[in-house]
Parts: sequence; structure tokens; C-alpha cells
Amino acid sequence: MKIIIFTLLIFTTCAFAAQAQKPPDSSMVTIFLKHQQNKSLKEINAKLDSNGFHKMFPPKFARVVSWYVLMGIGQVVTLKFPADKLRELNLTLANGAWGAFDTAFYPTYDYMPVYNEQQNKKKP
Repeated sequence: MKIIIFTLLIFTTCAFAAQAQKPPDSSMVTIFLKHQQNKSLKEINAKLDSNGFHKMFPPKFARVVSWYVLMGIGQVVTLKFPADKLRELNLTLANGAWGAFDTAFYPTYDYMPVYNEQQNKKKP
């Protein structure tokens, strides 16, 4: 009987530990920050500064996955963030980036595991 109780106790503890280690629900988004072509870089940076963009973006709850500059287009930022923070992320960009950039948002997911699996299947 003691063995059964001990086994149940270990199983329950492991189950709770696994749930506690489960990563929170998260989303990824790729954001295009397109330069407004009617503004110089100096004007864009002045607008970003007056909006406080660099103080608020990226928000503390988001992790930058990548951030690239596409010459002649603008910047492309991919963020990973808690799914319930989507509205807050949107407001951060509306308050910080508008007037300097035109913005576009694209839901994003990590394709590398699929690609790697496909490549491994091709190997003899």
C-alpha cells in the first residue's frame, strides 16, 4: 500500500511540475515599418523621438526574434509575445510608429523545424 501511495505522490508531483514548466501561450508577428518616402531620415527619426518610439518599442513583454533593414523599404521586425498582449502591442505601434512609418502586420510561425524535417527525409 505504501508503494502505491508513494507512486501516486511522485506521479502527481511530476504532473504538476510539467504543467508549471509549460511555456505560456505565445504568438509571433512580423511587422513591416515602411519608411514614409516623403520624409527624410532626419524627419523620420525626429518623429520617432517625439512619439517616444524607442522607449516603448519593443514592449517589455515581447522578445525580438529578428530585426532587419530593407534598404529602400524600411525595417522588418519579428516579435514573439504572449497572445493576450496583441492589443497592447498594436497600441504601442500606433502610438510610437505612426507618422514616421506605415505599418503592416503578418502572423508568423517558425518554419525551420518543418524545413529541417523535410531535409532529413531527403537524405539517403
